[in-house]
Amino acid sequence: MADLGEVNKVSGVFGGVELENSGKEEQQNIQNAGTIRQVGKNLPVKVGFWNKFKAFWLQDIDWNKEIKVELTPYQQKIEDEINEFLHQEITWKKVRDFLFKG
Repeated sequence: MADLGEVNKVSGVFGGVELENSGKEEQQNIQNAGTIRQVGKNLPVKVGFWNKFKAFWLQDIDWNKEIKVELTPYQQKIEDEINEFLHQEITWKKVRDFLFKG
């Protein structure tokens, strides 16, 4: 190992850095050179707002799937009343009676 004033030039290494390793460690490093380790892969992760947001908006959607909506009896009654109001027949007499209530 080089002292502060000495320069050890090592070819094939960026910056010319030489590390003191035993032969066993060098062999292990060479064998594992191309692997990526995921340490703590099974640890619990706190899911934040943006991860939930991205997961919701970027999910795959089957556009051909049928959507079934079930209403309670009260909700069904309100929906029927709204549909009846929206689809009623409008005549000039009803408009005139509405405008000139008297």
